[in-house]
Amino acid sequence: MRSPATLNRHALALAIGLGLPALALAQNPATPAAAREGSDAATLDAITVTATRRAEDARQVPIAVSAIDGERLDVARSGGEDIRFLAARVPSLNIESSFGRTFPRFYIRGLGNTDFDLNASQPVSLVYDDVVLENVALKGFPVFDLEGIEVLRGPQGTLFGRNTPAGVITFDSVRPDFTRSGYGRISYGEFETLNAEAAIGGALTENLAGRASLLYQRRGDWVDNTFAGARRNTALEGYEDMAFRGQLLLRGSEDFEALLALQSRRLEGTARLFRANILGLDGRLVPGFDPARVSIDAINQQDLDNDGLNLRLSWNLGAATLFSVSSWNQASLFSRGDIDGGSRYTFDFFPGTNPGSFPDGARFPSESGDGSEVTQYTQELRLASNGDASLDWQLGVYLFEDRVEIDSFSYDTAAGGTVNGFATQRQDNTAWAVFGSIDWQAADDLVLRAGLRYTDDEKTFVGQRLIGPFSAPPIAPIRVNPQAQEWSWDLAATWSVAEDVNLYGRVARGFRAPAIQGRLTFANAALPANQLVTVARPETVLSWEAGMKVELFDNRARVNASVFRYTIDDQQLTAVGGTSNFNSLLNAAQSHGHGFELDLEALLSDTLLVTFGTGWNRTEIDDASLAVSTCFNAIACRVSDPTFVRDGRTLALIDGNPLPQAPEWTTNLTARYSIPLAGDAELYLYTDWAYRSEVNFFLYESDVFRGAPLLVGGLRVGYAWGLGRYEVAAFGRNILNEIEAVGGIDFNNRTGFINEPRTWGVEFKAVF
Repeated sequence: MRSPATLNRHALALAIGLGLPALALAQNPATPAAAREGSDAATLDAITVTATRRAEDARQVPIAVSAIDGERLDVARSGGEDIRFLAARVPSLNIESSFGRTFPRFYIRGLGNTDFDLNASQPVSLVYDDVVLENVALKGFPVFDLEGIEVLRGPQGTLFGRNTPAGVITFDSVRPDFTRSGYGRISYGEFETLNAEAAIGGALTENLAGRASLLYQRRGDWVDNTFAGARRNTALEGYEDMAFRGQLLLRGSEDFEALLALQSRRLEGTARLFRANILGLDGRLVPGFDPARVSIDAINQQDLDNDGLNLRLSWNLGAATLFSVSSWNQASLFSRGDIDGGSRYTFDFFPGTNPGSFPDGARFPSESGDGSEVTQYTQELRLASNGDASLDWQLGVYLFEDRVEIDSFSYDTAAGGTVNGFATQRQDNTAWAVFGSIDWQAADDLVLRAGLRYTDDEKTFVGQRLIGPFSAPPIAPIRVNPQAQEWSWDLAATWSVAEDVNLYGRVARGFRAPAIQGRLTFANAALPANQLVTVARPETVLSWEAGMKVELFDNRARVNASVFRYTIDDQQLTAVGGTSNFNSLLNAAQSHGHGFELDLEALLSDTLLVTFGTGWNRTEIDDASLAVSTCFNAIACRVSDPTFVRDGRTLALIDGNPLPQAPEWTTNLTARYSIPLAGDAELYLYTDWAYRSEVNFFLYESDVFRGAPLLVGGLRVGYAWGLGRYEVAAFGRNILNEIEAVGGIDFNNRTGFINEPRTWGVEFKAVF
């Protein structure tokens, strides 16, 4: 809910965020900080990234990459949030989900996929400890005991492969070491929110080291269900989430090591809570909206089991090192919920905070569930030179195989929740690739880079409906077998124009493999097979990027900036819901995007550290004939695109629209002020802010289904002692309690779902 006071808070927070970087530079217009304060003045730590599959100084990498680690990472996740806490924490990154703590959807520079099917393909790839996690059920693994997270923006099709036209997010776990180390961390906050994690590692024998990490997260049911019927959850939004990671490191000799990792997750909770009638005609939450109350007449639950094994081997052969990465991952997911988000409501689009309060309303039961079984295998062999000459190189082969089996159910809410619809999907995906890259030190101040990858991808899919809801007939098995063979590549240069100033340029081509949408539960059986199971052709992207990476004031400040432009051919888009109550894939002839990004980090004094990042993205669909279904009533939900009627359906022309869930602005800010105390102790104040501007929820533009700008702020006050080994802190997440719709369902009742509420808590941490 928004008000003038809310808008004022937004303006104030953004003014602070935009003003601090300028203040950082204004305080140091001519004299470096080290010269003013002496040779032992504090400086920024160097940032090492693995964006090129090697550990390199971030300034040398010709890629727009942002790293989140250490305290910044710990603070952002202190409220027990899932991986969505990363949204807007770096420029041009957005994350949302209609599946709660599972199935996050990622968007970089406006490119993502709003498809909620458990077989959906995404253009942002997640790489966890060198393993690509492809299926959506694998992508929400909790964040804990990590060295750091890197966000690589732009196509990464050479070293990371297919399905990376938007970028890659990498997660690197803390590796075992032969020195004993570990930590314990526990926090407790509002809504009975408990977050506890611990890790311990060290030498087991002379050649064997291990590390074990454990996470436990819990939240109480903080939303009351006011529906008076017998079939209901009385309270919602609680969860219990547990994850474990165990690692063994064997160093057989100076030239060989093996690292075996096992990780596991168990989640029990409620699915995403959809809320009927919460969106007004302007897309804002209706007056009087209460996030702690809902009225739904269906069962709401979610369960996920996830296990994985990862074996990484390396042999130093002298001039080069051979790496092998083998992995197995599996997940079992079931999610069930009240899709219409209400129990009784009027059909004349009258908004209200509690659908159950309208006795003259009509029943509109829409209750569904999806379960999936996922198994994924990968194998990579990569030979990389050891950097002893002016020419560095990497060569590799990659194999991928996964199987996804999905059962989709419809339930008759009015008849006690009996199953009245059942459909199945099965997909087998195999792919292989060969790739290589070279880095050439062409001059003392110039490094040229090039990479090339060939990928062969094939999918075999079968979908059928065994039981049709509302007396609809079954649908016989439909089989499709899309294949693709594509080249992806990149060319880049890094030019050191001064000791502390690097410029870079990069052009890259990436692609996404064919995708399949076979969600048949509510499909119209009268349609031809190619409209029931839709296949999107491969999409390709060509991206141009230039930037600079600069250190200032004797390494007391650094600035990274980039500008980019890209064109996508045959972009895969998902037409969600609408009048047809059916998902389908389609290809846009082209889409375009351009923008800029800025990352800044500055020590304003030895006790005040500020970081600031912002990204501006403009996206546009370029296809004059492309049309999609609108909501049930295009006039009532205020569709602003040109519309026409075909076969009884209202369609909207979407040429010129921005991509869905693609904010023009993403901005983040952190500031840490430290007060040194006696005995190597300190008192500190830390604040962090993340902002994203307005977004469209769907491909068509609608005043109703539009997400308002969202600003989320955090505050932390802590006391650390023992050279930082012990710490106690009080924290708040979403301290302004900004609640906005972050997604919607375009039925006829203005259904939406919201972001996380404000949480206050306390935390204790010990490191050894």
